[in-house]
Amino acid sequence: MKKSPPNILVCNDDGVRSEGIDALADALRELGTVYVVAPDREQSAASHALTLSHPLRIEKIGNRVYAVDGTPTDCVNLAVNGILRKKKIALVASGINKGANLGDDITYSGTVSAAMEGTILGIPSIAVSLASRNHFRFDAAAEFALQAARKVLRHGLPKDTLLNINFPDLPAEEVRGVRITCQGKRIYEDSIVEKRDPRGRKYYWIGGDSLRSEEMPGSDLEAVEQNWISVTPVHLDFTNYASMRVLRRWKW
Repeated sequence: MKKSPPNILVCNDDGVRSEGIDALADALRELGTVYVVAPDREQSAASHALTLSHPLRIEKIGNRVYAVDGTPTDCVNLAVNGILRKKKIALVASGINKGANLGDDITYSGTVSAAMEGTILGIPSIAVSLASRNHFRFDAAAEFALQAARKVLRHGLPKDTLLNINFPDLPAEEVRGVRITCQGKRIYEDSIVEKRDPRGRKYYWIGGDSLRSEEMPGSDLEAVEQNWISVTPVHLDFTNYASMRVLRRWKW
């Protein structure tokens, strides 16, 4: 009996109409049946937020394409437990994000959090980001995402583990290869911009660019800076086991 093609869920945090999600979905259609369930607007830096304060609405905007007025986490949860509950999802792929998700970025990232939600739900998941700020070459990143997805579908992933993939801002022929990396450390220049509206009331923008990264051999930041594709296995268990031993020696 011929095996049915796998069902693949694609999400992001840049919104359902982003060029990045189109490129990812188009690439993954080579592997199986792709469903796109993504926010109806920009949700960058939404982290792992789940909407509990108001109902969510879903709009079908294309063939197997749905827009949700919620966060990336909402989208994955609604897809798996709602829209696609009668389908077995073999893979969650989030991206392709406009901008890197390296080092501490992953704590803010809606792109990575969508993959985390898939992992929590027991589905092998990957997050894909393009380390660019100005112009975006999605074709090479999408081709690598296809390769990575094929490997994940073939081999699976360790329990509670997702892959955070960052592709350097280069044409495919200039990329040096792939490195399996650890999570690096960002150093941010956080800034608060204060302004006043026409009525004289203050309002604020939270901003700040990454200044630099700590030197850490084998990190995702180092790899991308040196023109390698970074593949970082991210585990859901945040426990610092070494600190547990230290804390047990305290007098509680």
